[in-house]
Amino acid sequence: MLPGPGLLPSATPRSARGARVRHHRRVPPVAPHQPTEACPGCGAVLVRLTDVAPSHAGASASCARLFEITLRGLREEAGTDAASGAAVRLADAAYDAQHGDPADADRLRRALETLGTSSVAAQAPAAWRTTVADVAADLDVIDLTVLVEAWARSVREDWAAVGATRE
Repeated sequence: MLPGPGLLPSATPRSARGARVRHHRRVPPVAPHQPTEACPGCGAVLVRLTDVAPSHAGASASCARLFEITLRGLREEAGTDAASGAAVRLADAAYDAQHGDPADADRLRRALETLGTSSVAAQAPAAWRTTVADVAADLDVIDLTVLVEAWARSVREDWAAVGATRE
């Protein structure tokens, strides 16, 4: 049975008696724009650190700091856990392969050997598929050792692709 006329709900919303309806809500101000920079080595775009000098040749200060923070736990475990030590070596190699130092060509050669490739092209890849920023972004979802292994594999493949196009 249908309600009779006058018993249908009104299309216009009504407030409860005596209750005030507030139409204006205060919105917190938007965070101020923070300047970013692209790392000269891997190309990761990160918030620029102004109070820190780059600690790794070929990398921006923000990228080097992100790498340091991301690997801190593994480095602490490396002395007592062989798997953590291997992951740290892979991460260091991937980072060094992406952040070349023109004054230290041996560092790149050692990094590529650790990654399992001997492809040393005249220039680094134009773009990297994975960087330390990607590793850090997925830390809450994927185990760090798994992320490091995938990152190292990606860096090795990026270098191999450059060597293959050069020949």
